[in-house]
Amino acid sequence: MRVIFKGAFYFYKKIISLLPTSTDPCVQIVDTSSASQHKHWYNYWQARLPPSWLHPLLILMWLLIGISLRLTNLTAKSPWTDEFSTLVFSLGNNFLSVPLDQAIAPDILLQPLQPNPAASIGDVVHNLATQDSHPPLYFVLAHLWMKLFPSEGGLISLFAARSLPAIFGAASIPCVYVLGKVAFRSRLVGQLAAATIAVSPYAVFLAQEARHYTLAMLWVIGSLTCLVIATRHIQNRTPLPIWVALSWVVINALGIATHYFFTFTLYTEGVVLISLAWLQLQTSTKFSLLFSPPWQRIYAVAVGTLVAGLIWIPILLENKNRGILTEWIRGSRVGLDWLSPIFQALGTLIAMISLLPVESSQLLVVIPSGIVMLTFFIWAVPILLRGIKIQLQHPENGIMIRVFIGIVISAIALFLIFTYFLGIDLTRGARYNFVYYPAIVVLLGASLAVCWHPPKEIKNIGKWGINGKKAVMLIWLMGFFSAVTVICNLGYQKYYRPDLFVQLIQQISPVPVLIATTHKSYIHTGEMMGVARELKLANSPQNSLFLLAHQYQDPNTSTIALENTLKTLPRPFDLWSVNFHAPVAEAVKTCVADTKSLPSVDGYEYELYHCQ
Repeated sequence: MRVIFKGAFYFYKKIISLLPTSTDPCVQIVDTSSASQHKHWYNYWQARLPPSWLHPLLILMWLLIGISLRLTNLTAKSPWTDEFSTLVFSLGNNFLSVPLDQAIAPDILLQPLQPNPAASIGDVVHNLATQDSHPPLYFVLAHLWMKLFPSEGGLISLFAARSLPAIFGAASIPCVYVLGKVAFRSRLVGQLAAATIAVSPYAVFLAQEARHYTLAMLWVIGSLTCLVIATRHIQNRTPLPIWVALSWVVINALGIATHYFFTFTLYTEGVVLISLAWLQLQTSTKFSLLFSPPWQRIYAVAVGTLVAGLIWIPILLENKNRGILTEWIRGSRVGLDWLSPIFQALGTLIAMISLLPVESSQLLVVIPSGIVMLTFFIWAVPILLRGIKIQLQHPENGIMIRVFIGIVISAIALFLIFTYFLGIDLTRGARYNFVYYPAIVVLLGASLAVCWHPPKEIKNIGKWGINGKKAVMLIWLMGFFSAVTVICNLGYQKYYRPDLFVQLIQQISPVPVLIATTHKSYIHTGEMMGVARELKLANSPQNSLFLLAHQYQDPNTSTIALENTLKTLPRPFDLWSVNFHAPVAEAVKTCVADTKSLPSVDGYEYELYHCQ
């Protein structure tokens, strides 16, 4: 951690000397006189490095900072149930080997996490198609990747599972640079976008989970880059190059094969393209413009993407588990619950830029963090909005600002449509916002480029005397400290804390324990896997058993399974009823309920019974 702070401080001092000067096309509308005070540093580096090395060196710097943040404390946080599904399916295993309705030892519960040399890519694809609701591309790559790492205590390495998305997350840094540079024909915008995503708390959060979101985000960046190129050709009314069209189709196909929500990005691109077509018709009465060379190949891209998407329809229809796996996302809409999605969406947008330890359990940490964040946004939001407004006035950059704003607004609108009209609250999963997050980053890069070189007619672009380059660096530093908050598990905290639950069991239960839960899908298996894994890591001498009482349409089936299991176990033991959503078994009434006030644990709602 100390190395990261020292490196950040060093880069903070050197960033002025390395960032581009006003020769950048992006800043043709702004004053270039402010660059003169840094001429000494610029000439210093120009004398020692060829100009062609300057921007690659900067990208390398952002990349080193980004990968360092993403790998720090990578395995410190316990995996949660979604990550367990990644581990199991990527190994080519499944959850069907875990016995239900009977007491089992932790090792039996953890068996699907054991590497299986006989498993193949075909097993990965088959298990996903029949038991999960995700396409297979990422899981196949993870299967090949994890084979390169040794097991840990007979189980798959958590570092192996999380390092792959961390690498994909770091790869987004140079990729978003390309997107910003191509969109605004500006290396400055590209550099600032890359610097932003390197330390973004949201990007670090996605990169530290053993899930497929960082790979999907790479495809989003690639697809948006193709959209930007297509927009230029629509403006100039020139044919879209064949290689761009083919690349666009391939990227879209790979995006759908990584995550089905990638189609949300395609929807936003469609909205933008329809808007561009409408604008062209407004400036010309010739309907034939919609069949001009650039549009012909865009239509071909749409057809190719549609075919790539339709391939997955039969697999989705065959998957019988998809409804059960998405139950958690169907929230209630009673009273103030109607407002929750709006605040959840707003909170995600805020946490893409700044996230101090407001999730800490200590009020002495939460209150100052909240005050600092509020003060920061009161200062920063007007600066960022003003930068966007100035870019909109630029004849070439204005269209690109509108394109990226269209991506963001249409994506958020789609999320709210799903939430309020279809009853599927997508705002509950911050990770789903990967579908438009790169557009947010590029908009930030474009706005910060104006801050870096403010127009001469605007003397004070920010409040409290913090302007220009100082404002950019302060915003970047806020992102850096927010990323540190995430890697210390004080922001974007895990939904499940099996480590705390196991500590509680060890403190309270000196006798053998039975941990019982109701079971509907492998989600609930993953909840118990987290507890079993922590027990194994702690080398707990305690005799622990698990009961996954499967719940069919009748909740009483779980009650009967618990009843039968309790009758067979020798006493004394402690029964921990965890996330058990079924009527209380008669045999439980023969045990003594613990009435002491016990701490709550994220993800584990429990009751304790002492069976003497």
